[in-house]
Amino acid sequence: MQQRLSLSRAARLVGVARGALQQKIQAGELRSFDGMVSVDDLMRAFPAAILEGDIGFERVARIREEAYGKRLREHLLPSSEILSQRLFEQSRELADLRSHLQRYHAMVVRLRERLREQEVAASDGPAATAQELGAFLDRELEAVLGQSETPNPIALMDDMLRVMSAHVVLHPSRHEFFVDGADTILDAALRSGLAVNYGCSNGNCGLCKARIVSGQVQKVHHHDYVLSEAEKRQGYTLLCSHTAVGDLVIEALESAEPADIPEQQIVAKVKTVQALGDELMLLHLQTPRTNRLRFLAGQNLTLSAGGASAQLPIASCPCDDRNLQFHVVRNADDVFAQRVFGSLKSGDPVTLFGPWGDFVLRPDSPRSILFAACDTGFAPIKSLLEHAMALELSERLYLYWFATRPTGHYLANLCRSWADALDNFTYVPIAAEAGDALELVSRLGADHADLSAFDIYLAGPDAFVRSAATALQERGFPETQLTAAIL
Repeated sequence: MQQRLSLSRAARLVGVARGALQQKIQAGELRSFDGMVSVDDLMRAFPAAILEGDIGFERVARIREEAYGKRLREHLLPSSEILSQRLFEQSRELADLRSHLQRYHAMVVRLRERLREQEVAASDGPAATAQELGAFLDRELEAVLGQSETPNPIALMDDMLRVMSAHVVLHPSRHEFFVDGADTILDAALRSGLAVNYGCSNGNCGLCKARIVSGQVQKVHHHDYVLSEAEKRQGYTLLCSHTAVGDLVIEALESAEPADIPEQQIVAKVKTVQALGDELMLLHLQTPRTNRLRFLAGQNLTLSAGGASAQLPIASCPCDDRNLQFHVVRNADDVFAQRVFGSLKSGDPVTLFGPWGDFVLRPDSPRSILFAACDTGFAPIKSLLEHAMALELSERLYLYWFATRPTGHYLANLCRSWADALDNFTYVPIAAEAGDALELVSRLGADHADLSAFDIYLAGPDAFVRSAATALQERGFPETQLTAAIL
């Protein structure tokens, strides 16, 4: 029986995004079976993944390093206890497989003996048939017992990576993610872009409890919340306090709309204040470990410090809910902006209220996405883009960044690095002295014959957004596929 892998695991093993596999499946270059691909088909589709020499420890190490490079706690392995339990589970599976193989071998040997008995007892016709079947079994047994088969490199890599990370499937959404290193299940889900329900993330509120359908978990952090005996019998556990021993299937609720996110008030601290240009600052805030911010990509927060306040779009991904970024423009009429450019320093407290707004991704849309930003409209677009990347969306992603001043593409290097790293992302910078939205819409129409095949996310100044939205509607673009944010 052929070994089959989930798309998430197969993508990790051959070093591509899950979307790349889905594109090959849609093009008929890779067969799938209920969302799974066989190891043999995977090797044919990605021949570069076939390794020479030994069993590919170097490639496994590189994959692991790349995965950990995206994590805050770099290069941390699972605890020795978790590693030993995962090795034990794999050893038990191997022993079970060997036991089954021995039973099948014994069954074939008994069948051969019965055929010999038939050869002696039967008449000429049946005896000839028995002799033919017996000869076939002899040849097959000799081939199986006398042949040394070359190990399948992808299958071996999968076995090794199962020791380093656990694969988790969420029900009912069927979303998948991996638990790496010392991550809790909650941390791993958030870093994969999934908006699972949680509250304090510290084991006190119980909002992150979920039912374990299959697999084993282990407690890694203390929690004060007490599960009832009925919940324990049903398999409930706290995602913020447990990690995965092996592969898991979990029933857990996810937030899909802004209404699912509660309003919060958190006192964060300034991590850094960094210039992105003469007229722009990157404000990096960090929340307490025990009181992280729940939000959806693209939403806003009200920030308050020293009596000054402002509502700003979050310019970072909810997959890192402690580290929040904001792009603050110099403005003589904005007291909060003056404080950011003046007295605000590392360690200062900033109170956060929110989140607000519905400029969020449509999680279940099958369409590719056009992101269009004007100047600092890039801030909420950046949040959406990073979230889409964390989710490994298979659809094409396009960023059109319209800048009305020479330093308007203030994070162009970041955008170019995304374009270099991702096969499904395209970056198009557009420079113009005036914020002419018609020029942007004309460019979109010239590059894409059928704009209705896309969802469009548009962010920037009021006049620019309204003008672009009107121009798109005049071209017949469906209003339901346009989401806009006015800064």
